[in-house]
Amino acid sequence: MVWVSAIVQGILVGGLFALFACGLSLMFGVMNVINLAHGDLAVIAAYLALGAVTVTHVPAIWSFVIVVPIFAGGGYLLQRTLLQAALNRSVLTTLLVTFGLSVVIENGLQQFFSANSRALNIGNLITESFSIGSQITIAYLDLGILVVAVVVLLGLQFFLSSSRHGRLIRAVADDREAAQIAGVSYRHVFGIAAAIAFGTVALAGIAFGMYQQFDPTIGTDQLLLFAFEAVVVGGLGSLWGTLAGGVLLGVAQQLGAVYNAADQMLAGQLFFLLVLLIRPSGIFGRKETA
Repeated sequence: MVWVSAIVQGILVGGLFALFACGLSLMFGVMNVINLAHGDLAVIAAYLALGAVTVTHVPAIWSFVIVVPIFAGGGYLLQRTLLQAALNRSVLTTLLVTFGLSVVIENGLQQFFSANSRALNIGNLITESFSIGSQITIAYLDLGILVVAVVVLLGLQFFLSSSRHGRLIRAVADDREAAQIAGVSYRHVFGIAAAIAFGTVALAGIAFGMYQQFDPTIGTDQLLLFAFEAVVVGGLGSLWGTLAGGVLLGVAQQLGAVYNAADQMLAGQLFFLLVLLIRPSGIFGRKETA
C-alpha cells in the first residue's frame, strides 16, 4: 500500500511539473526557443502574486486574475523585442539572451527582496486533505494543481486545433516561410505563442508559491530543471507528452523517496537519464529520420 500511495502522490506532484513545463514546451514547439529564464519567470510570478495580495487584499488563490494578464502582455512584448531580435540572429543567440535574462532576474530579485524565503498564504487549504483507505491521503491543493494542469493542457489543445490563431500558430510552427508567403505575420504569431507560454508559467509560479516556500534562486536551482526534464521525458513540443513527462517524473521521485527520503531527487534524475538512453526523442516525441 505504501507503493500505491507513492504513485498517487507522484501523479499529484507531476501535475505541478507539467504546469511548469507547459510554457517551455510551447515555446520550443512553435519558435524552437529553449527559454533558460523559464524558472526565474515563475519566481517573478510568485513574488508578483505576493505583492498583489498585499496591495489589493484579494485571496492568494485569486491572484492569478491579476498576474496572468500582466505576464501574458509582458510575454508578447518581450517576444516582439528582445527574443525576436535574438531569433533573427540564431537559436544559439536566444540561449545566450535567455541565460542573461535569468541572471538579471535572479540578481534583481535578491536585490529587492533579499534571499529570505516567502510563501503565498492560503490558510487552511495548505493542510486540508481527504483519505482513500487507510494509507492514501490526497491534499486538496495538490489535487487542485493537477486539475488546473489538465484543464490548461486541454484548453491549449483545443485552442491550437480549433481556433483561428491556434491554426496560425501551428502553421507557422510547421513552415514559417510558407505561412509568411500566405500573408501571415509570423512575428505576431510568435508573440501570441509567447503570451500564452508566459501566462502558463505565471499560473505555475503562483501554484508553486502556494505549494511551498520560494526564494530568488529556486527558479534556476529547481524549477527550470523540473520543467526541462518533464519536457524531454514527454517529448519536445508535445503538450500531452509534457503532462505524461511531468507525471512520470513525479512518480519516479516519490518512489525513490519510499526507498530512501534522501534519494528522492536522485531517483528523478536517474529516470530522466534512463529515458534519454532508451528513447532520446522522449516518450511521445517523434524519432528523427535520416
